[in-house]
Amino acid sequence: MSEENEGYPHSAISSWSGFVYQGKVALYHCLKMILEGDVDFELQLDSTDDFAIYKEGVLLSAHQVKAKVGKYRSSYIEALDKSAEIELDRIKGTRRYFHLSVEISDMNDYLASNGEIVIFYSYSDKKYCGLGEIELLTKSIIEKICESRSIVVSDLILSTNYCCLSEKISSKAVEIHKKIQVDGETERKAAYQNRIHGQNILEEILNTNPYNDTEYYSIDLKNRLNFYLEDKLDRSLFGMTDAVYERARRLFEHIRETEASELKALCQLMKPSERFSRIQSVDIRRYSGLIHTITVEPKLYKLPHYVDKCQEFYIPTALDIYEEEEYSECSSDIINEIKSNDDLLKLLFEYNNLIAFRATESYTFDTRITDIVDLKDQKAKEHIDSNITKTLCISILSKEEAEARLK
Repeated sequence: MSEENEGYPHSAISSWSGFVYQGKVALYHCLKMILEGDVDFELQLDSTDDFAIYKEGVLLSAHQVKAKVGKYRSSYIEALDKSAEIELDRIKGTRRYFHLSVEISDMNDYLASNGEIVIFYSYSDKKYCGLGEIELLTKSIIEKICESRSIVVSDLILSTNYCCLSEKISSKAVEIHKKIQVDGETERKAAYQNRIHGQNILEEILNTNPYNDTEYYSIDLKNRLNFYLEDKLDRSLFGMTDAVYERARRLFEHIRETEASELKALCQLMKPSERFSRIQSVDIRRYSGLIHTITVEPKLYKLPHYVDKCQEFYIPTALDIYEEEEYSECSSDIINEIKSNDDLLKLLFEYNNLIAFRATESYTFDTRITDIVDLKDQKAKEHIDSNITKTLCISILSKEEAEARLK
């Protein structure tokens, strides 16, 4: 049977633009339904529309999401007409919503030529919501859901829930993508049949326990990197060269599609001189900015990295070393972190060439750590004592020297 005759609505899963905003809006709407007492629904991504809500197998509402298309209603007429179309599950009288990230000249509901009405979605007292605002609105809904069930909330619990729920939406989209690219399913079928039940979203909130730091912060980093890269592309699009744009887009797609669990290494290596914790926004900007400006293409496999002709690995970091005394301080900080962080130690044995966001010159320092096995295990320590000491040599490279080596 051909894809055209399968009866599945067209999918937009191949389009990366607006992915972050679309997922955040879908999550916000689902949480609003849960807060209002409705958990018996299913969220469908990228099939009937950008996202859709089904209940007992019937389409409850179809949602189209547009991020910064323009300031005038005329820029959206084609999309509004598409939202109003009567096809497959979108029958006459279906509830249709249009989500905007910016205010436009006319936000009155749209009456299409076929008589269908497209409603501009309301966020509290306005009919648009920016990418930077949706997180706060969503967290406020999570907080109200917790309060309604006598769950004591803190900023950490709110952030944990928000990150995990966002990851749930993103993972489902990536799962659909895999079904298409790897398993050979048609876009329509893969997106149409894989849904998230409202009860599962609620359980994610109710069953949240304290997270292992690495697990939580890797999810947090993925979400914040996604947000920053999407926003960077949106703001800088017209000033970017084609090469920089393509590099930024590929990095965005790689981070978006990588499992959060695989980003634990990035959490450790983005700023190896500091105690493992939440990655600061300035470090995210430095890290992604370094990748954008290095003229060599990164290897986007798990941890973004570079490889020279001798098969040595190089890792971009957010290290910012611009005064002479900071060189020895940075070395000392990294050595201290290695002593208390076995995971970082193992990573640095593999990735020991660190490209600094800023460094006036390159330098190398040695450590006296002996091996890369679990140093907390007493038998492992005894085994190490009986072996020849192994020195770990770490290089901190300026962008310029790293580029020279890689070319």
